This record gives sequence, C-alpha cells and structure tokens, in this order.
Amino acid sequence: MNYLPPFTRYMHLFFMYGLLAQVALSIIPIVLLYADYQRIPPGFRKQEPGLVWLLLIPCFNVVWNFFVFPGLSDSFKAYFDSVGDSSVGNCARDLGLGYAICCAASLVPLVGCLTGIVSLVLLILYLVKANDLKNRIPLTA
Repeated sequence: MNYLPPFTRYMHLFFMYGLLAQVALSIIPIVLLYADYQRIPPGFRKQEPGLVWLLLIPCFNVVWNFFVFPGLSDSFKAYFDSVGDSSVGNCARDLGLGYAICCAASLVPLVGCLTGIVSLVLLILYLVKANDLKNRIPLTA
C-alpha cells in the first residue's frame, strides 16, 4: 500500500502554497519596476522595460539584479541630467546596488538570515525612491 501519513500530505500542500506565494510576492516589485522603466523616455533607458520580467527566473535573478536596479537608477539619472535637474543625486543607485549585493549574499548559509531581512528593507526603500522619481517625470516626456 502507498500510505502517507497526514503530516506528509499536508507538508506537500504547504510547500506548494509557499512557492505560489513567493512567485506572487515577487511579481509586485517587478510590476513596479516595469512601470518605472516605462515612464522613462526610450532614449534614456539603459534596458527595455520587458527585461525586468527575467527576475522571475530562479537563480538567474540573483545576477540579473545587478543589471536591473543600477540600470534603472542610471536611466533616471540620464533623464534628469538631460533636463538639468541635479537635485536627484545618484537616483538611489546605491540602494539598488546594495539590494543586489544583499540578495547575492543571502545565498550564504549563515549570513543569509541577516542579509535577507536587509535586502527586503533595501528593496522597499528603493521602490519608494524609484516611484518618487517616476512621478517627477511628466507623462508627456
């Protein structure tokens, strides 16, 4: 007979729902990043908006973070430099790069607990700053 104890059956469901929740929660920042890239005029983008969806690929996203986040900051910086606005600083490039580094460091077993929490905080700060910068770009740009 092929009998599984109830605990084992529920663990499969738990892991499946956990995986679905992780994918759903990772889509929210990707949608926000996509909207940020969309607002930047095409001549100033360092990459196309659709490429942020590559962050959904497991393991590859750790490397792709180093392109998406600093690239968005560089795109914002290029636009604001073109209109002569120097009040934006480096457009949160340090936050984006810090987030990418913390995501990579979270793969290290003992360090991962701390850097995972730090990366979440850095992601939230980066997305808030990027949204603020996006709102400073007129819709007609």
